[in-house]
Amino acid sequence: MIEEARLKYEKEEMERLEIQRIEKEKWNRLEAKDLERRNEELEELYLLERCFPEAEKLKQETRMLSQWKHYIQCDGSPDPSIAQEMNTFISLWKEKTNETFEEVIEKSKVVLNLIEKLKFILLETPPCDLQDKNKIQYQESILQLQELLHLKFNVATEILLRQASTLADLDSGNMEKVIKDENVTLYVWANLKKNPRHRSVRFSETQIGFEIPRILATSDIAVRLLHTHYDHVSALHPVSTPSKEHTSSVTELVKDDVENVEKAISKEVEEESKQQEKQSHLIQEEKLKVEEEQDDIEVKMSSAEEESEAIKCELEMKVLSETVSAAQLLLVENSSEKPDFFENDMVDLFQFTTLGGVYHLDILELPPQCKPVKGWMIVEILKEGLQKYTYPPETTEDFETENAFPPIEVTLEVHENVIFFENPMVVRWDAEGKHWRTDGISNVSYKPNERLITFSLDTFGPVTLIQDAHINMPYQSWELRPLDVNKVLLTVTTVFTEIQIQIKENLCMLSSVKLKDKKHISILEGTWMTPIPFIIALKEAGLNIFPTRYSHFYVVINNKVPLVEVKAYRQMALLSSTFAFGWSKWNLLCNSTKVVFKVREHLPEECTENPNWALLMFSGDRAQRLKIKEESEAFSEALKEETEFHSTLYHMVRDFASKEAMEKVRSSNCQFVNSVCHMLLSTRLLSYS
Repeated sequence: MIEEARLKYEKEEMERLEIQRIEKEKWNRLEAKDLERRNEELEELYLLERCFPEAEKLKQETRMLSQWKHYIQCDGSPDPSIAQEMNTFISLWKEKTNETFEEVIEKSKVVLNLIEKLKFILLETPPCDLQDKNKIQYQESILQLQELLHLKFNVATEILLRQASTLADLDSGNMEKVIKDENVTLYVWANLKKNPRHRSVRFSETQIGFEIPRILATSDIAVRLLHTHYDHVSALHPVSTPSKEHTSSVTELVKDDVENVEKAISKEVEEESKQQEKQSHLIQEEKLKVEEEQDDIEVKMSSAEEESEAIKCELEMKVLSETVSAAQLLLVENSSEKPDFFENDMVDLFQFTTLGGVYHLDILELPPQCKPVKGWMIVEILKEGLQKYTYPPETTEDFETENAFPPIEVTLEVHENVIFFENPMVVRWDAEGKHWRTDGISNVSYKPNERLITFSLDTFGPVTLIQDAHINMPYQSWELRPLDVNKVLLTVTTVFTEIQIQIKENLCMLSSVKLKDKKHISILEGTWMTPIPFIIALKEAGLNIFPTRYSHFYVVINNKVPLVEVKAYRQMALLSSTFAFGWSKWNLLCNSTKVVFKVREHLPEECTENPNWALLMFSGDRAQRLKIKEESEAFSEALKEETEFHSTLYHMVRDFASKEAMEKVRSSNCQFVNSVCHMLLSTRLLSYS
């Protein structure tokens, strides 16, 4: 019995070893075959990926064209990239005085447009093309415009308050004024009657207002709420740049190649020209032959020049390709150091994001009022301008009761175009420390249906609403599928929402937003924008699915090697016109050097209820089709029967794709492929889901 068991065990062990040997031999054969065709596949991929530098070249041409269009328009607005024009614009506006609030609002549209253009220049220009001095110049221009715009609003408020007595309400005797615009809303109340019983201020036809204490109700003050729908208070985030050693070494290396080739070819042309001239002198008497040889010289020289130009163009594309790759890698690189330490009450703007703009809350000293004298309006203009009323005062010894300066209750309306997935947090600006803080605010209550938030504030100043920037991360699933020729739909599903984005050519559009199975109407829906403005618009609307280089400190993620991610996104973008890609649960279980996702050829007439997905695993330099399915019980890297390794995703899917599909891939629009790639790099689906 023991002998039989021993023999049985030995037989099974031999069979197992034999199976292992056969599998190993098969694996070795596949590896050898993959290695044999590797160079050929990578060369073909290199040709396909020329679409990325070509798209960047088109972007450069578009930027130059927009500068030229601005130049020939002559509409009086400055070119934001030219420091002299910006300085002139700022100086001329500083000199202009006595502008009404409506006039400043109108001018603010030009100013906000200039700020937006400067921010886009900083974000859209490849880091290698953006010199440090230019970066500093653009950021200084942004800050100067922001400060001047707010100063102009203050001066316009003072001019308005000087007329408070002439604008007084007949019933209350106090002045109330509301001025609304697409970017700014002003609410201002002037206390002319100083009635101690009039302590509840509500602006007409709104719930917005204040509950002021007795001491303010009996003082010569005005209360202003200036709601800017943008945030010019938070500090500008520094623009990310790749390591100078990396970009400069790559670029300089290829630039040296260009220069060397140019020198070699020009030298060759020169020597050939000299040699031909010498020969022509020796046979000067044979005029006919000389003429023929001179024709040959011209042909050879022109062909050499053409060859020189072609090589120069090729190497320039190589430089552009390397810089584009460096910029793409920068989008997925994680910072190794967490942002500076923040105190308990300080807001970390790498973790949270401000939404809905800034509410500038101010208690102001009422300026001297206009007085009619013999048909004239006389007003005393204070040299120091608009003054803030200090509440509570720095010394409170003269006041009897302890509660003479209670917190002021404020009710604000949340911006209609912003989505809060949880109750918003209220924070105040610390002008001294230059950061947002959570202290000094109490009794916060939020009514989501009315979009009203009420809170008590110890001291007035700028306040804003914040939300966790990573509330929609990690994602639950995602899918990228073709809709039409050079048009795809990207769907990202999170705990709170499902966001659908359409991409075509160099444009993106928010297709739909679903909140808890209900469709949410967003102002952004149906508006086509280029990728970077589109991403900014989504973030400002509260739909943030775009991690930063610091996000991994705040979200538990399935971190992948940056280079593997970049290669995967580039090749997925190349195939996206014909192939659908989707989230796989197995991506969590493979290590950081590999990614796993679903893929299938998209056929317009097929039923999408039960699509036939293939599971691919990719390590950056090897793609393989997995034997397991999405429904399998355990993860395995085993190769699917009758399939092979490939060095690229393109060649992997070609094994099971139709000829028509591959033809569509090869004829894809370069701007479309680049836009899809940019969106994949920005959402980082393989690491954040």
